[in-house]
Amino acid sequence: MSKVAVIETMPQNIIEDYSKLLDLIDFHSIIRKELKTIIKINLSWTRFYPACSTPPWQLDGVLQKLTKDGFKSEDLIPVENQTVVTKPWEGFFENKLLKVLSNYNTQFRPLTNEKWVKFDPKGDVPWMRELFKDNIIIPEVFMNSNIVHLPTLKVHGHTVTTGAIKNAFGGLIPKYRHHSHRIIDGILVDLLTIQKEIHPGMLAVMDGTVAGDGAGPRVMEPVYTNLLLASEDQVAIDALSAKIMGFDPLSIKYIQMAHDQGLGTGDVDQIEIIGLDSEEVQNMNFNFNVKRSLVVRWDQRLRNTTYRYRPLKPFHWLFFHTPIFKLLIAGSSIYHDWFWYRFIGKRKIEMFQQTDWGKLFDSYKYGEKEEYPKIKDWNPY
Repeated sequence: MSKVAVIETMPQNIIEDYSKLLDLIDFHSIIRKELKTIIKINLSWTRFYPACSTPPWQLDGVLQKLTKDGFKSEDLIPVENQTVVTKPWEGFFENKLLKVLSNYNTQFRPLTNEKWVKFDPKGDVPWMRELFKDNIIIPEVFMNSNIVHLPTLKVHGHTVTTGAIKNAFGGLIPKYRHHSHRIIDGILVDLLTIQKEIHPGMLAVMDGTVAGDGAGPRVMEPVYTNLLLASEDQVAIDALSAKIMGFDPLSIKYIQMAHDQGLGTGDVDQIEIIGLDSEEVQNMNFNFNVKRSLVVRWDQRLRNTTYRYRPLKPFHWLFFHTPIFKLLIAGSSIYHDWFWYRFIGKRKIEMFQQTDWGKLFDSYKYGEKEEYPKIKDWNPY
């Protein structure tokens, strides 16, 4: 039976609670210290916004526990990819992650600058093959390494919820992964199949201190849920977190598909909950409602309509495979970074800063803003 550890936490105990969480899930039996360990951070926005990306205390708590328990700093590899709407070095600075990494003598490695190698999965990955044919590539450093995913508890306009499984989306597909949105659920399941082939140990550690409700993964309403979750089973932790948010896990397509394919446990009645009382966790319901931001709504409308109807197929190529797509990216940046963040997000951040979690975030330092190493501009697909 799959296990998910769930505990409650508060700002004054957060680092100790991450240690408690990892001991509860018996992480030494999941990831081995003699192997390299990928720390897959979740960066959903270059800017800081509560619940949007891995918070500094999540990275701090996990790294402190790993290093104290004998994992060598040089064998811990923090990574994240670039997307059409995020800049990794700037995002790590704005979210106060670079300073945390320096405290543990670990170096951030943007996946855009890593060597990617061709990979031929043994398992069935029909959605990846539909999109990428025989040109499936993965970061070479991922091969035969443990992976620790650091997602947050939040909703997502494309997939209802997002967590451990979708965190791999930012690691195993290069910069221009937006083409996957049309068949996103199948892609996520295929990526889980690939992960099981390349990683000897997989662990998800989810931060639910401040969760995101509404129009995820960025323009959300922060909700203070004060929870931490961890599991070896990526499907189980996503299913239980979905249940906690108020969704029926098996009604969420990627969870249901992964469960049906035997890649993990999506039925919460078949999950062993440790830490908090099982019945208490089963009865949690924060009544989240997934919404679609203006950008997500139009992305889905344009992408699906132009692909589905044959007379419109040329427009699909025009919008998403030519420089015109840069105009769509610019529109997203203008909406998110200039309008929404300035006129709506800032007010929500100010409210967050008045809370104990906001004060904890303020206690972390940015560090010195250095000249960031150049990110390669590449598009292998």
